[in-house]
Amino acid sequence: MRIAMFADNFYPEMSGLSDSIIDSAKELARLGHQVDIYAPKYSAKDFATYNVEAKELDLGENIKIHRFFGFKYPTPTNQGRLVIPTCLRWIFMLKNKPDIIHVHDVFGTGFEGMVASKFLRVPLVGTNHTPITEFLKYGPVQNKLIDKLALKFVSWFYNRCDFVTAPCGVILKEMKEYNFRKQERVLSNPVDLKNFYPVPEVDRQKVKQDFGLSQFTVLYTGRLAAEKHVDVIIRSIALLKEKIPSINFAITGHGSAEEDLKKLAEELGVKEQVKFFGTLSVPDHAKIYKGVEVFAIASTAEMQSLSMMKAMATAVPVIGVNAWALPEYINADNGFVLEPGDFEGIADKIMYLFKNPEKRKELGDGGMKLAKEFSPAKIAEEWVSIYDKTLSNFHKK
Repeated sequence: MRIAMFADNFYPEMSGLSDSIIDSAKELARLGHQVDIYAPKYSAKDFATYNVEAKELDLGENIKIHRFFGFKYPTPTNQGRLVIPTCLRWIFMLKNKPDIIHVHDVFGTGFEGMVASKFLRVPLVGTNHTPITEFLKYGPVQNKLIDKLALKFVSWFYNRCDFVTAPCGVILKEMKEYNFRKQERVLSNPVDLKNFYPVPEVDRQKVKQDFGLSQFTVLYTGRLAAEKHVDVIIRSIALLKEKIPSINFAITGHGSAEEDLKKLAEELGVKEQVKFFGTLSVPDHAKIYKGVEVFAIASTAEMQSLSMMKAMATAVPVIGVNAWALPEYINADNGFVLEPGDFEGIADKIMYLFKNPEKRKELGDGGMKLAKEFSPAKIAEEWVSIYDKTLSNFHKK
């Protein structure tokens, strides 16, 4: 079948959503399907921010990427592009008419995809990846009325779809509170098991040497944004500085909060312990996971966190907070869940894992077992089943 995917956020913008779309598209193409990806056009500077060459991705002959012009707008990554819907771009899809359209956002390209499904008379599948109220905090005005209107709009949009998924149940529950009523299910994003896997101790030590990591390193990877609350982890490291002299906190990624986080590390006296690596190359991004002991995430805006799932795939125990999707993926077999902002509790768990290497291994093995359930191949098969069922129901109308 021919599948059209629409996303407001795509390569080279740093995003788990972008990784998810790419991995899913590659697996669908491997199964013989044609995938057209419709996404914003980014500038050479946006590619440089992501530390990659300014050229289009080559994902194989079965995958074509189509770019829409977008205006730059402020986001934590400083790469955001806003596509203004024209409601006419479906005309250019006529020569490559899809069998099904899959939208991953509700604005810009997502809205364009919704309109295209109506004019082209093909079924529409939607995936909600975004806790919208968390990101409205970046807007010029914040109040409860705007939040309520945004939530109503999100539910209205996904009610236009024939089938809806989300990586976690909590976002679907919220939508139902605002009159969402379409057929839905929870479906994980695919987890890259090809590049994220555990390595023998000798290789771990080599990774530590290459990155200058200590014998006990905590890792965070992803956007450096306010809602990620990386400052909470830095405060935990400050509490442990004297108790674990060898501790490091490795941070990769970029974002609007980076300078504030560096200042905080200096103020708390952990400038030497907290290492900012910036945005790593794709190979180095996968490599650094193989040289750490713990992955920590204090974010209050995760619909899954592929960064965390990559840690699980690498057999690294995780520490997270009780917000949105994190407690749906973290359990007693793979890590610990603390309340948001509880840096003292996070510090206690880090200390526990430092003292108990056998528990680190047990939790790491549990995380790896969970991650294997969400391999790109398995998730692609789930998508094919959803697409087939949606197509069948659509044509019965």
